[in-house]
Amino acid sequence: MVPTARLTHEGALRVLRAGIEKAEEMGVPQCIAVTDAAGRLLAFVRMDGAKFLSIRTSIRKAMSAASSREPTGGSDQEHAVRLAFTTGGRLTNLLAGLPIVVGDDVVGAVGVSSGTGEQDLEVALAAIAALSDAKRW
Repeated sequence: MVPTARLTHEGALRVLRAGIEKAEEMGVPQCIAVTDAAGRLLAFVRMDGAKFLSIRTSIRKAMSAASSREPTGGSDQEHAVRLAFTTGGRLTNLLAGLPIVVGDDVVGAVGVSSGTGEQDLEVALAAIAALSDAKRW
């Protein structure tokens, strides 16, 4: 067996706390989801004032980033529509889903939603920066 890194519960909470801190600093309440490498939810928060409909969106952003092993938001509109359609809406190409990469391993992902795409991305970047050994997008 080849040992691989994995995102622990404590690591997921660290990512979540860093995202909350950045969102509070910006004054933009957010929904923040953290998944494992397979896209299964590890940690989630809906901050006071965050949009209710952003709950699922943040989770789907994280699932999509974990699944593709790439940040979301980089594809053209036609591809984004096909992706959502062919996966029954489970995956998305909306901005602010980021894989959490440690070394060569994707150990999880973070998805942020409730602000503008750019605000969501700023919070997601701050969230993964909490893991000092994670790749910086």
